[in-house]
Amino acid sequence: MSGLPEPPTAEDEVVDLVSRLIRFDTSNTGEPETTKGEAECAAWVAEQLEEAGYTTEYVEAGAPGRGNLFVRLPGADRSRGALMVHGHLDVVPAEPAEWSVHPFSGAVEDGYVWGRGAVDMKNMVGMMIAVAREFKRTGTVPPRDIVFAFVSDEEAGGSYGCKWLVENRPDLFDGVTEAIGEVGGFSITVPRRDGGERTLYVVETAEKAMMWMRLTARGRAGHGSMINDDNAITTLSEAVARLGRHKFPLVVTESVEQFLTAVGEETGYTFDVNSPDLEGAIAKLGPIARLIGATLRDTANPTMLSGGYKANVIPGMAQAVVDCRVLPGRLAAFEREVDELIGPDVTREWITNLPSYETSFDGDLVEAMNAAIRAVDPDARTVPYMLSGGTDAKHFSDLGIRCFGFAPLKLPPELDFAALFHGVDERVPVSALTFGTRVLKHFLLHC
Repeated sequence: MSGLPEPPTAEDEVVDLVSRLIRFDTSNTGEPETTKGEAECAAWVAEQLEEAGYTTEYVEAGAPGRGNLFVRLPGADRSRGALMVHGHLDVVPAEPAEWSVHPFSGAVEDGYVWGRGAVDMKNMVGMMIAVAREFKRTGTVPPRDIVFAFVSDEEAGGSYGCKWLVENRPDLFDGVTEAIGEVGGFSITVPRRDGGERTLYVVETAEKAMMWMRLTARGRAGHGSMINDDNAITTLSEAVARLGRHKFPLVVTESVEQFLTAVGEETGYTFDVNSPDLEGAIAKLGPIARLIGATLRDTANPTMLSGGYKANVIPGMAQAVVDCRVLPGRLAAFEREVDELIGPDVTREWITNLPSYETSFDGDLVEAMNAAIRAVDPDARTVPYMLSGGTDAKHFSDLGIRCFGFAPLKLPPELDFAALFHGVDERVPVSALTFGTRVLKHFLLHC
């Protein structure tokens, strides 16, 4: 019928959707009793999708309020494995006094959407909702089934999110063979050898293991005024200092080597993987160097210390927590090195143990990513890289799902994107959201 307004496109809706998502305070403290907002946010996502015609499935993962939402869009070829597009609804906490705008305002100012989650990862969640709504409204049929998954608790390891879902509701992932999620698909700008610049889009193909370790030292309790040569705090502190200052050996994995090769081809830089100054060469890449540099070695960073209960009492026990990130294939060597550093008087135990993950940068899905990026940015190139942190891909890989980080964004060269993850004044460019939405639509129509 003539005269009726055209329905909004995904590009029309995405900025408002991301802003509204940010207004849900879904801060994940790591403690179930103080984490909030996931169920309310999931219910709102369900409303947006049901309004477009979807049937949604809401699942609470292991505890009340840990909301997860799933929808499936049938594809043309039901015999093919399904593709899952996943995003988490929780965010890390934010202190409003430190921000230029309120972290849960979703303010749209100066060409950016501001707020906690704008980068990690309500930007991608907004793009997912926008594209899913457009496809349903227009009757678009993708080449294969698409599962849109909106999940909880990623920021605390997924025990009340994907870990629980994989272990208790594997039926939600029936037929899924491949998946895309966060921390990939964003652009980096590197200098070309001819004096110009080249835009590269990094696709995450690997992640370091995320393993949190508790160290415990025991000694002889006593009065603080007495000589004590078996002080648990002293023993623990010395072990923690040795471990915290230690530099693990440089190891170049396949994903990192492929990234350095691609960047070298564009820039003319020489990245000699056997050079003792490889990290110095990588530092020339600018802000992205922090992400890449952290994937050259295992790391063990002490983050928490506890011991004692009174100023004049020497405690019988002291403990520390160490955040360990381990490269693929390195766990046994890493544990041997740690044991040598902490010594026989300190015991260790893993309190979080999420394995590393790595897949190859090839196949039809990778070709579809590259084609989608080039459809919107013709001079671009996709390259693989390893993430030093972790995502829900670690859990999905337990089901044999091949996972990539691909949440496309074209970023201003001057924006220090890596610093915005969990950072103050987290924000995403409006132009990057509309760009990413166009790329995601093309990708899902050719996946």
